[in-house]
Amino acid sequence: MKLLVVGAGEMGRWFARSVDSSVSDLDVAFTDLDEEAARAAAEGVDGRTVESETGESFDVICIAVPLPAAADAIAEYAARATEAVVDVSGAMADPISAMAEHAPEVERVSFHPLFSATNAPGNVAVVADHVGPVTDRLRDALEAAGNDVFETTADEHDEAMETVQARAHAAVLAFGLAADDVDDAFATPISEGLFDLLEQVTDGDPRVYADIQDAFDGADDVAAAAAQLADADRETFQRLYEDAR
Repeated sequence: MKLLVVGAGEMGRWFARSVDSSVSDLDVAFTDLDEEAARAAAEGVDGRTVESETGESFDVICIAVPLPAAADAIAEYAARATEAVVDVSGAMADPISAMAEHAPEVERVSFHPLFSATNAPGNVAVVADHVGPVTDRLRDALEAAGNDVFETTADEHDEAMETVQARAHAAVLAFGLAADDVDDAFATPISEGLFDLLEQVTDGDPRVYADIQDAFDGADDVAAAAAQLADADRETFQRLYEDAR
């Protein structure tokens, strides 16, 4: 199986490693605007690099670029796939639509690993738009790597991301912006948990978190809820507390 991973970042490398561990006949190539990153990613799976304008065809094209670039990357590379196009960009509706438009004759699946690569394995959401033996092999490989792969729809997935990503990240970052630097001796179980979450969120790439906020609504809802709590009298606060429960 010849696989081209478009994007040599964290998720592109994760996908290649996960598939490489179970697909014995895999020939992996990477392409990225950052040629050094592509070389490093390829070395990690004994693969190779190709120029972005290559005319070479591949059995599978995996789009692993940042969210805002996914649709354009699919439009550029999908025609080079002979069997399947997949993506791991993190949204579902737009990539699925772009794959259907630019690769109507091949298998099409969107995977979203719901974790950072350092926390792998974990849950992987799947929208199986047009499946077949090749995408089945890829799914089996992800499961063999220890991931819990589950099917969903594009709408269900993207709506869920508003809460589990956009709202969750906004809430944690808002706490970080509002919090004072206090002595650890004053820590409570709740504050410790929040500071741990803050450390985990801010250990990543701010561009990725900005892409998520652009792609999914949610931060405004967190701000509105915080304003409700700030403005609430005692009775209203208790009602809001019960609503949150």
